[in-house]
Amino acid sequence: MLFLALSILLSVLLLLNFRLFPRYNVNTFQAIVFNYPVCFLTGFLLMPSGQSFSIDFGQTWTWLSLGLGVGFIITFLLSGASTQRTGITTTSLANNLSLVIPVSFSLFVFQTGGKAFDALNYAGLILAVVAVALSTFKKEKTTSRQRLGANVLLPVSVFLLYGSTNSLINYINLRYIPSADKTVVVTLTMVLGAIVAGLLMLAIRLLQGRETIQARSFIAAFTLGVPNFLSFYTLLLALSQFGGNGAFVYPLYNIGVILVAALTAALFFQENLTTANKIGLGLAVLAIGLISWQELAILAGYR
Repeated sequence: MLFLALSILLSVLLLLNFRLFPRYNVNTFQAIVFNYPVCFLTGFLLMPSGQSFSIDFGQTWTWLSLGLGVGFIITFLLSGASTQRTGITTTSLANNLSLVIPVSFSLFVFQTGGKAFDALNYAGLILAVVAVALSTFKKEKTTSRQRLGANVLLPVSVFLLYGSTNSLINYINLRYIPSADKTVVVTLTMVLGAIVAGLLMLAIRLLQGRETIQARSFIAAFTLGVPNFLSFYTLLLALSQFGGNGAFVYPLYNIGVILVAALTAALFFQENLTTANKIGLGLAVLAIGLISWQELAILAGYR
């Protein structure tokens, strides 16, 4: 359980970075762009002995992974904006409840669910969507409909994009990854796609005069990039520790992130939750539990 606990804490640390960036006048866009080279370096240093990293442009999964990296940085930018505008709790809910999308794809498109879904599982999928809607509901004092719409659409976009990228990860794993020992290489390829996309966006903004490189962005890149890669890496280790049982590990991970993020937001940032938000938080935990109640039922006896 150690690796699972570390992955949960590191994932919340990512959101904590986003929440603190405005306080220290950190350019969030630049921090996200520069965090991916840090991610790559962290992953490269953790690469198992005997393995090397190379790009094979003749492989379909290489192009899919590079494209997925572009999706990563777009989703990360939206996650940063959502955290700063709607709070840690709402963004973490949208992020973790996005598991509804890859679960649905696994069941109905890839048909690799590994188990027959029952009424409780389907109820969990429906509750998850309701939980996202309630958790993103905010009563704005301003009369500006544009601002209200943006604040609602940000976490919804995080929900949709995280779910889509996770579905594509599943697809790549099912169709193109020959063995588990290629995991780090594939992950680094995805990160490389994010690096190229991020630097290209930054270059365009610099040429347009919309950006000026800030030294503190490089410092923030390390506080963001190291936990960014390690959160994924420790999650992989947790999966290995539990025999690759993703249906068992992911619900625990998602519930843990939601609860720890909500606790952190309440203790350190005094984020106020409406009654609807609190109901959404409770439904989120219930939804994830229902989606994988069969696996959670064996928690006490798992070996």
